[in-house]
Amino acid sequence: MLKATNIKKKFGDLEVLKGIDLTIEDNEIVAIIGASGAGKSTLLQILGTLDIPDEGKLRINRQNVQTMSSGTLSQFRNQNVGFIFQFHNLLPEFSALENVAIPGYLGNRNEKEVIKEAEDLLTMLGLAHRLHHKPNEMSGGEQQRVSIARALINSPAIIFADEPSGNLDSKNADDLHNLFFKLRDELNKTFVIVTHNKDLAAMADRTIEMKDGLIV
Repeated sequence: MLKATNIKKKFGDLEVLKGIDLTIEDNEIVAIIGASGAGKSTLLQILGTLDIPDEGKLRINRQNVQTMSSGTLSQFRNQNVGFIFQFHNLLPEFSALENVAIPGYLGNRNEKEVIKEAEDLLTMLGLAHRLHHKPNEMSGGEQQRVSIARALINSPAIIFADEPSGNLDSKNADDLHNLFFKLRDELNKTFVIVTHNKDLAAMADRTIEMKDGLIV
């Protein structure tokens, strides 16, 4: 699903990634752990094509993303990559249904099709009663499930999550972690998750530890 080779990244004189080699298989859930400052989030941004490495090669879903123009890459990202963040990044003026549908609209998909799929995803995630609620009318756990539905709306090949349970209490965090595995098993999704949560890391198919810009 993903192959990264010799990924390097500097910010000024600070070498954040020092040569990362990483392969992610189809339908795998991989946790990336390590102390703050190890380079985890920077790596995730590059793997998700939100940032560009200074050196190295990256293939996602068997395609070389580095040869794509910015427009082609944006389209590829919209269709193949999903993102879940610690802070849900939901648009406060829109309902749950509208927030989930936005990536579908950006992909120029049929509006009725997108709305139907958004409703189905939110219902599957236990939010049928929250379709028309705005973020400030929902709990943190509910907002995070909306963000998961949004990440899934275009049926991405791979989903990147950055501290997805970092703002949740232990009960909601456990529910979220179990949900990732349900989505992997039922929808054949691949997840790469940066986390400090030891329980989630222990559940993952594979755990990768980073230290000082390298995989150790």
